[in-house]
Amino acid sequence: MKRREFLIATAAAIAAPSFPSFAQTPRRLIAAKRQIEVRGRLAGVYGLTDANGKPGIFANEGERFTVAVENRIDDGLILHWHGQTKADATQDRARPDGGALQPGGVDNHDFELTPGSHWMHAHTLHEQLLLAAPMIAREKDAGDVQDVVVMLHDFSFKSPDEILMGLTGGAGGGHAMHGGGASTPGMMSRLRNMLDNMTGGGHGGHGSMSGSSMMGGPHANDVPYDAYLANDRTLDDPEIVRVTRGQRVRLRIINGGTATAFFIDTGALTATCIAIDGTACLPHSATRFPIAQGQRLDLLVEIPAGGGAFPIFAQVEAAKMRTGIVLATTGAAIAKLANDGADAMPHTDLSLDAILRARDPLVERKADRVLPMVLGEGPNYRWTINDRIHGEDAPIAVKRGERIEFRFMNPTMMMHPMHLHGHHFQIVEIAGKRLSGPMRDTVIVPPHMSVTIAVEFDKPGDWYMHCHHLYHMATGMMTAVAVS
Repeated sequence: MKRREFLIATAAAIAAPSFPSFAQTPRRLIAAKRQIEVRGRLAGVYGLTDANGKPGIFANEGERFTVAVENRIDDGLILHWHGQTKADATQDRARPDGGALQPGGVDNHDFELTPGSHWMHAHTLHEQLLLAAPMIAREKDAGDVQDVVVMLHDFSFKSPDEILMGLTGGAGGGHAMHGGGASTPGMMSRLRNMLDNMTGGGHGGHGSMSGSSMMGGPHANDVPYDAYLANDRTLDDPEIVRVTRGQRVRLRIINGGTATAFFIDTGALTATCIAIDGTACLPHSATRFPIAQGQRLDLLVEIPAGGGAFPIFAQVEAAKMRTGIVLATTGAAIAKLANDGADAMPHTDLSLDAILRARDPLVERKADRVLPMVLGEGPNYRWTINDRIHGEDAPIAVKRGERIEFRFMNPTMMMHPMHLHGHHFQIVEIAGKRLSGPMRDTVIVPPHMSVTIAVEFDKPGDWYMHCHHLYHMATGMMTAVAVS
């Protein structure tokens, strides 16, 4: 499919005020090669489209994901249905011993779609090659708004293997699905001491770990990317979404970046955050919002009666690089947009999560167990959970119906967006302070900080928990929760 035809199809799919009925009959979802243009150069990437070439899934709340997935790429395919909490563990190959769908193979899926803004992506290095797409089930109470989906990516002309080799210094790294490698004894000892100092029993602990980083000060963006994309385009040629004066627009923003967190900047439009990670929250208005890898933001904006052109930027954390789209009324003048912002953004943090409150929080009760999860770094770019890389770890055993609190503690110099498969959780503690925070499936764990989440495990099966920085996951920062 030609790039322009693909973009037209995308715009038609995402601009409709409601989506046509999706799952009345089995549909086909095809993983295949495609080409896009990035800064004047053609690039070979992957896509997930229906039989008509439209990317991803656009359905309505209550419909089922009755889909045959066909693998037309030249490698094994492991897809994760990110945010689909109604699906049981067997519906997702991104699980221990899930295996890969071989080239030419077909997987048949059937489960009720979880309402909200979700997405699908490869659970391998193929994700770097844009093997991802929206997975939207429009809420019954969404109202009379125009839906605009914005899919963010970081892009490199290098292969994912080249990127990984550059990060590990040629030491390999071992794919997270298979494990390999180990932390040094000295590092393990320091982590144990930090764990002893932080947990201290109960919910108290120490939230701030300033000065405790073993690897220097906080930093971000360890992969030098060639471009940042919003719906496959840079700001050299951004997508122009036509809107109407006085109209309400719901921006469904998905961070499909593999190693990049962004700040969403709505500029002249004040935005109201109404959902995060596909879960409704109490409204909160601002013009700037952090979004880590794997997270989603639903922002409601109103187009002024006077019309105009309104850029929606996604700027890289701790940097000036940015991408975005433009909302424009008919006849509005659209200015040339720079690929860099005037000033660098700060590092992402938990300030938004400290403010947001879930519309439907967990019922208040004491957790059955509180489990410490120390996020660490070893030599040759090995990232660990509780001193272990995936493959050397033991699954966390949980009984169905248990409420578990995971206390993430991050002594490293990088932010880790921690994601749990198959479940939403509530943020209940930030830096040692208890709160009734938002519901999410991916949480920012900033450098030198702790954050605690509460999960009610309601489905049996094995569920991955991992960092959503692809190369942290690929070199070890992943474990599994076994629910029986």
